[in-house]
This record gives sequence, C-alpha cells and structure tokens, in this order.
Amino acid sequence: MSKDFLITAATGTNVDVLAAIRDTMALFGVTAAGIWQDEASLSQLQSDSLLVKCAVTSDEYTTEVKVTISFYNPNAVLNQLTEYERRPMPQESMKNKDGEDLTGLIKRLVRLNVLKLMRQITGHNPGPWGILRGVRPTKIVHRLLDQGLSHSEIAAKLIKEYAAAPVKADLVTGIAIHQRPFIATPDKPAGGKKVSIYVGIPYCPSRCLYCSFPAYVLPDRREQLEIFLRAITKDIESTAGLLAKFNLSVENIYVGGGTPTSLDGADLSTLLSLVRQELCGSQTREFTVEAGRPDSINDEKIDVLQQYGINRVSINPQTMQDKTLKQIGRRHTVQDIIDVFAKIRHAGIPVVNMDVIAGLPGETQADMEDTMRQIVLLNPENITVHTLALKRGSILKESLSSGTMTGQALPNEEITQAMLKTAADYTANMNMHPYYLYRQKYMTGNLENIGYAKPDTDCLYNMQIMEERQTIIGIGPAAGTKAVNPSNWRLQSCYNAKDVGSYIKNLDIYLSERHTLLSRLYGDHEED
Repeated sequence: MSKDFLITAATGTNVDVLAAIRDTMALFGVTAAGIWQDEASLSQLQSDSLLVKCAVTSDEYTTEVKVTISFYNPNAVLNQLTEYERRPMPQESMKNKDGEDLTGLIKRLVRLNVLKLMRQITGHNPGPWGILRGVRPTKIVHRLLDQGLSHSEIAAKLIKEYAAAPVKADLVTGIAIHQRPFIATPDKPAGGKKVSIYVGIPYCPSRCLYCSFPAYVLPDRREQLEIFLRAITKDIESTAGLLAKFNLSVENIYVGGGTPTSLDGADLSTLLSLVRQELCGSQTREFTVEAGRPDSINDEKIDVLQQYGINRVSINPQTMQDKTLKQIGRRHTVQDIIDVFAKIRHAGIPVVNMDVIAGLPGETQADMEDTMRQIVLLNPENITVHTLALKRGSILKESLSSGTMTGQALPNEEITQAMLKTAADYTANMNMHPYYLYRQKYMTGNLENIGYAKPDTDCLYNMQIMEERQTIIGIGPAAGTKAVNPSNWRLQSCYNAKDVGSYIKNLDIYLSERHTLLSRLYGDHEED
C-alpha cells in the first residue's frame, strides 16, 4: 500500500481541505503528502502514489462534495474512483447554535468521501469510529439530543454522516442519554454557578512504560518538594478566593496526577486538609483521590483519605498479570493490588475505581480474561477500560521507534478489540453500565476508553470533564481551567505549564490569566 499521496487545490471553494484529507489518510497509514501540479499529466503519477482531487459545488439550497482518487494498480493500469456526497446548505444561524457551518460541512464530507474511497482501494476498515476522530464523540450526541432527536435518529445519523459502525453509534448514543440527568441541558440549565475542581500532583513512584503524562519521580531533595507544595498551596488559596468572589459552589473535586499518594502521609494530610477547608462546600458531592499505584499507598495514607472525607478512590492496576506489571515499569505485584484494595474497603471509602488497559505489551486475550476474573473477585464500583495509546513522549513509543522493542510485542487490533469485548462482558455481569467514553490519538485499532459503573456510583467529575458543560477550575502543573458559558456551552480555556519548574516560576501569571478568564464569565452576572 502506498505511503504517500498528492493533492490538488480544491475547486469551487476557499476551504482548506488538506488537513481533512491528511487526517483520514493517516487512518490507513498514508502519511506523506505533497502538492500535485495542475499542469502535470496523470501519466506522471508515480506507481506508488495516490492523487486526490476535491470539487465543491454549492447553490442556494445544497452543497455537493466530490472526491476522486487516482492511482495505478499492480498491473500498471490507471484507476480513478469517485465518491459524491450532497447535503442541504447549513442555515446562517447554525454557527450561533453550535451547529455545523458550511466550512465544517465541507471538511466532514471530504473526510467521509476519502474514507469510503480508501476502504475500497485498500479493502481495509481502519476502525469502527469512521471519521469521528475527536476525544469526545459524546459531545456530538448531546448537541443532537439538544435538538430533540431520538436515540434511533442519532444512531442513524452517526452511521450515515460519520461512517461509525452501528455498534459504536448505539454505544455512544446510549452513554450520552444516560448522562443527561447529570449534566446541564437546554431544559435544565441550572447550575451555572456550580463548578468542579481538578488538583494535579505531578509525582509518581516511577515512570510507566506507556505514560506520556507530565509526571515526575518524587524529588529526593526535600526543599524541592517544599517549593512545589508552597506553590500549589498558593494556587488552592487563590482558587478559594475566586469561589468566594463569584459565589461559585464546588460540586466535584478530583485530585489526580501523577499519583497524589506519592506524597508522604504528612504532606498528603496537609494538602487534603487545605483542599477540604478551602474548596469543599455544602454542595460538594464527590471528592476523588487517585491512588493509582499500590506501591504509593500505606496504612497512614489510607487513614488520611478516610479522615478528610474522600468518597471515591481510584486504584489502577492496569493489569492483574505480574509479568506485565514488571514489563511496564510497575514496582508492585498483583498481590499488592489485592492487599491495598482490601485496606481501602476496610476504611469504608464508598466508591473504588480500577483502571485496566487493553493492548499492553505481551498480553493475550487470555490475560485480559484472567485480569477481569480477578477484578470481579475484588468487586469495585467502577472499572475504566482503556485502550493502549502509543503516545509521543512515552518510553513505549520511543522503544518501538528505536527498535529496542518490536511491534510484535503488542497485541494486534483484533486481539485488542476482543480484549475490550471481554472486559465489557465482565462489567455487564457485574451489573455495571457504561457511563462515559473518550478517545485518544494513536490508540490501537482507533478504539476507545470506557468507564463502567454500578448503579448510582457514576463518577460525576468524569462526566463533567468530558462533556464540557460545567466550568472546571484546574490547579497545579499541566492543569487547565475551562470556563463554560451555560447559555450556549461555549468554553474558553487557560492552562498552567506542564513543567513543574515553569509552573512555580510563572504561577502569578497563570493565576492572573485564570482570574481574567473567570471574570469574563461570572464577573457581570447576578448571583444565583
């Protein structure tokens, strides 16, 4: 299969469609792009290249997008395949309603046509999500639900307009419908002064093989850690001032990272005491702490979690296979996971989440089966099933790129998909339902991550951060603040530096940016 393609300027429009074509070609492993000179003859087309031409025709009522791909088959015969898609012209008001404008329509139809053509040319379907490449496909469903469409109408639209597989269209629609009582909607816009808080602790006991998060091993020098703790204390206190100034109430608090429980017991106690005192209020429903690494937990820290009213803890084994834990850089065993889980249970923390990853190096479907069997015995309230993503900056990606680890070490797309099916079957048998979903770039098989929950244990923060219908205030390195206007779900964001040193050095700048951002949204509003 060709690894490169050429493109001519699209005719009939000023819309730049190169990115739309490039994104879709990348699904098929065609990543190199070049410009085709209009005066060139097709006889000059290289035998291992694809030529993509786009033409757009619009009138008062409709827009038509035509894509033609030319290529030479193995017998040196020129082939030209064409796909057309015609749609009604978007209304002028659509942009204001967070709908699809003409530019968005043209780009989407280009993607759709290229996908259909490349499926014909390659005989390969690169994934069940079609041209849906964003992190949050549920946001599309929520917009359609806002317009009054039914489950079946939305699923049909995802299949037709985005080429999603029927099973994924039904899954993502069902998840969004389940979320409606928990998030703001046009008929339930109340809660504009409710926010959630994210507190990021950037330290871990060690770096996992697959991780690309901006996490650091806990510093050996106490003074370095104290400088960070002073900075995040200032960040928390500044946030408390904003809550008071704009009369905001905190619904959910999520302390993540990194691994917050990497801090020693005294530092963790000081941090959670401050968060509880400054940020919790009468309307705070959920207080989560990531305790993802069992090697970061001890009896003292569990007592701290209990003392400050933590009602949700995430313990993230990723796998229940000792061979894999060693391979991915974890410094604990399966038995350590079981022991820590039992202690968390004994402490009476009501909701426990466990993360697993499908597609880890060296694992088989039987390994996933055994992992899920062991997790069922522990019986957590939430299970989040991730698909391995080969992220830039991770040790795994670097190892594959350098050749120190071969691609054969990773389960292929079919095995990974079977792993997800295994996990879904086990969660269903535990009376769990899928309650949130998101996707990432570079995921095996272009699949997804799904959170499952037992009844009445859904993580509210996870839903809010994914659906972006509530303001999230970010504290700490790499944290982002997203201010959501409840009248139209439009958001504006600002971000703290990922690097701990830069975060500390420029903290006053980030605090000022956050204050300005929230002032724009809340400063002129009357109190609810």
